[in-house]
Amino acid sequence: MVAIGDCLVSEDVLSEAFCCNLSACKGNCCNSEGESGAPLDADELKAMETLVDIVWDDLTPRAQQVLKEQGPYFKDASGDWVTSVVEGRDCVFCTYGNDGMCLCAIEKAFRNGVFTTLPQYRDGKEPFMKPISCHLYPVRLKQVGDYLAVNYDRQDKMCGCAMKHGKKLGVKVFQCLKDALIRRFGKQWYDELELTESEMKKIRLL
Repeated sequence: MVAIGDCLVSEDVLSEAFCCNLSACKGNCCNSEGESGAPLDADELKAMETLVDIVWDDLTPRAQQVLKEQGPYFKDASGDWVTSVVEGRDCVFCTYGNDGMCLCAIEKAFRNGVFTTLPQYRDGKEPFMKPISCHLYPVRLKQVGDYLAVNYDRQDKMCGCAMKHGKKLGVKVFQCLKDALIRRFGKQWYDELELTESEMKKIRLL
């Protein structure tokens, strides 16, 4: 583990090859099997409620029914806030293109400039583009004592194409997730992470 501020970053975040290849995976991380959806921070909940009406028409009828019955999020068995899911698989905010690709309705609306009226979150400092846990994937965060662990959630079956793509392009996990890591931790934190990776390579620790 590498200490960056109050975070402990797993070395495989720095060393493992990874670069999302949406055309190959078709958005598998949004519709993988499981009773819990994407983890949510408490300060994201209000934004999740607000955006339901904004993305409603893009959602499947079954997702709309789940939203009516349960809402956009719930507490799972571990007591964590997560997005609602459809039939133990799709995130309730999944939408599908004609090519079968699974897309996030939230991010789709954000990139189309729909969220101009959506309240900002994180104390009004950021526009909401999608839950930070989704943006960071395949990195997962977990509080461990006084530190926040930053771990690579390796999923060979679901993200094997991203591993191959990253190896082909020479892109590591942290480089693929640069925008997401800066969004969560800030540019100074990311610059320190980048410098640490460079120094570790020089002394052959990576």
